[in-house]
Formats: sequence, structure tokens, C-alpha cells
Amino acid sequence: MSDFLTQPIIDAKIPVGRSVATAFDWLQDTFIRAFDGIEASLRAMIGLLSSALQTPHPFIIIGAFAALTWLLQRRLAPVLIVTGCALFALNQGYWVLTMQTLTLVLASCVVCMGVGVPMGIFSAHHPRFYRALTPVLDLMQTLPVFVYLIPVLVLFGLGMVPGLVATVIFAMPASIRLTELGIRSTPKALSEAATAFGATTAQRILKVELPYAFPQIMAGLNQTIMLSLSMVVIAGLVGAPGLGVSIVRALNTVNAGLGFEAGAVIVAVAIMLDRMLRVEVKQ
Repeated sequence: MSDFLTQPIIDAKIPVGRSVATAFDWLQDTFIRAFDGIEASLRAMIGLLSSALQTPHPFIIIGAFAALTWLLQRRLAPVLIVTGCALFALNQGYWVLTMQTLTLVLASCVVCMGVGVPMGIFSAHHPRFYRALTPVLDLMQTLPVFVYLIPVLVLFGLGMVPGLVATVIFAMPASIRLTELGIRSTPKALSEAATAFGATTAQRILKVELPYAFPQIMAGLNQTIMLSLSMVVIAGLVGAPGLGVSIVRALNTVNAGLGFEAGAVIVAVAIMLDRMLRVEVKQ
């Protein structure tokens, strides 16, 4: 509803939607081969992770999870929790879907940490760059997922890849922010001492700053995993296999039992990954 006061403002509408549509049309026409290459690379990585998780017998995978938890935690309680959560997923008949969801989570973590950690290190050493990047990171996490899922679908089609890209966009800010915080929190005395002893910039980062920031980086990994798990339903809506498919099916059929069953397995996966990777490092 408008009147003579508001009509001039409405008539001078800023063409946000049209500009974004034009920009994505230009991207699709200009960089279609680049997007095809990215899609092929992501599909290859997803295929390798999926084969590694689904080919072995479930008990072998559960044993590997328990062994990894023991290596990281050196305590029996987390091993029992991880084993119990994995057995619960197997007991409920969701093993294959759970492995598909883990494939999406692990792939998103590889991309997020592979890009987010270097960008966080760079941001810690270039405060102006980080100040300019902060609004972009805020936008990535506050913009509704379905908004940027539309162009992602246009660029990559249906399947695991658009779900992975949307998950990466949503989860990457956590790895960048926490890595930047950890590197920036390194005491100046340590950095100055390393420089005084002749350490190069790369040596100072690798041998002083990264070890000191390791707890924050691991916290970023943990947050990335949790945020990725929160995206499994979105991934299911765009055709990605996994536990999200069961929840989407439960929504479509108004099946509360199926929804809570799949939701309980997602919670078990979240607990399993949290206990497995919650590494406490004393500084």
C-alpha cells in the first residue's frame, strides 16, 4: 500500500534483484568451464570419501572411529561414546545414510579448513583486510540459505555438489574467525623472540603461531562440523543423499516417527564427531 509520500521512494527502487540476476547470468556464461571443473573436482573428492566410508564392513569403520578417538583423546569414555553412537546409527538401519552424511560433513570440513585456515592466518597479519572481510563473513552466515542456494543450483545442478557448496558458504566463517583469533592472540614476546633468533615469516607462523593457535583452530574445526551437520536437511532438499533425505521425506508425508528417528541419528553423529575431535591442548 502506498500514498503520495511513499510512492516516489517505491518508484526509485534500487534494482538489487535484477543486478544480482544479471551478475549470475554473466558468471554462468563467462566461467561455465571453470564451474564445470570445480564441480568435477568436488564430485571426485566426494566419490573418494564415499567409497572409503561405505566400502568396508560397518564394524571396520566403527573400529577405525574408536581407534582414532583413542589416539586423539587417550581416554576410554570418549571411545565408548563414539562406539555407542556409531552402533546406534547401525541399529536404526541408517548406516548407509549416515556414511553419506559423513561424506558431506568431511568434504565440507576439508574445503572449509583448507581455505579458512590460510585466510585466517592472512587476516591476522593484515587487519585492514580482516576488517573488510568481516561484513562478508557476517553476510555468509546471516543471509538465508535458500537465497544463495538458488544460484548454486543454477551453477552446479542437483546432487551432493550444491549441498556441499551451500554448506561451505555457511560453515567457512567459523574456521576463518577462530583461526584469525588464535593467530592474533599469540603473545608478541614469542613472535619477537622467534624473529630475534633469525626465524623467517614462514618459520614464525609454522613453529610459533600455529602451535599456539592450535586449540582455536581445533575449535574452528569443531564448529565447522556442527554447522555442516545443521545443513544436512538443506542438502537433502537439493538432492544430496544422506540423513537429510529421510527428514525431507518425513516432512512431505507428515511422518513424525520417521522424522524423530532420523533426527536422533543426526544427534548421535554430532555427539560422535564432537567427542572424537574435542582435543584439549595445554599451552
